[in-house]
Amino acid sequence: VIIGSLTISAILVFFIVPLTIVFFIYLTNILLLIYQRNNELKADPLSDAWNRGRKTIATFWDTYARIWHGYELHGVGNLPEGPGILVYYHGAIPIDYLYFLSRLFLWKKRLCLSVADHFVFRLPGLKLLLGVTGVIPGTREECLAALRNGYLVSISPGGVREALFSDESYQLMWGNRKGFAQVALEAKVPIIPMYTQNVREGYRMFKERRFFRQLYESTRLPFTPPYGGLPVKFRTYIGKPIPYDPNITTEELVEKVKVSDYTVLPHIKQVHKGKFLFSFQTKTAVQALISKHQTIPGNIWKALLERFDKCRK
Repeated sequence: VIIGSLTISAILVFFIVPLTIVFFIYLTNILLLIYQRNNELKADPLSDAWNRGRKTIATFWDTYARIWHGYELHGVGNLPEGPGILVYYHGAIPIDYLYFLSRLFLWKKRLCLSVADHFVFRLPGLKLLLGVTGVIPGTREECLAALRNGYLVSISPGGVREALFSDESYQLMWGNRKGFAQVALEAKVPIIPMYTQNVREGYRMFKERRFFRQLYESTRLPFTPPYGGLPVKFRTYIGKPIPYDPNITTEELVEKVKVSDYTVLPHIKQVHKGKFLFSFQTKTAVQALISKHQTIPGNIWKALLERFDKCRK
């Protein structure tokens, strides 16, 4: 009995915070349904008619972020006034991204549309929440329409694979995904890198096993549960935008997103009709933010102690 009780207690300690987050997400959807019914709202979920409801849920999540993770958001001034594509590293649980969305709305009254994996739309009971918070499937047409309507659009090229199989080394797992670059070129918008410090120390996945990797690759469903939920320090950093260049190809734009510090190399090469195209280093801008702001490999104790670090505020 004692061994059984200790085992159950250990499991609860590992999974209680992630399960609590899931509970709060569903509670948020229920509150939106109540808000919709009380106000007899039939408007488009992206319309301003939902702003009071958005403010309420954003305030809830921002309060949770402040209390549990001492959340900070840096570099908001790097966001363009108009449309743009945010590219970010995907943690085991993208709770940091939810914190970002909430604070952005509270500070700037601005809605950022979020590209999500297809399995998210198959989760029961979240349709209204996904609509009001601007979660979209991420087809080329939908992203272009959102950008042309003036929205920010965010995407994690690593997606669920990065969430499941990246680790405290914080390696990006983008593969050959270049769709975000093609959309940026077609919409003529900048790309903005973003990263949250200690996101892997807050929530982790069990070490990769070949079986789970094969299971994901064959089903594209996240069977591996996250664990943790320690109150480590979270800081989200928004990097400098990479401007649209009409003379650059999709492949070159992907390389440009891999710039480490946006410093032009000493040499430039001439391209079509006497115009110039700068050569850039091949490290990713997102990886540069990680290298600048993250201890690698990640350290849980250091991340916890950073809750008492006042120098960056």
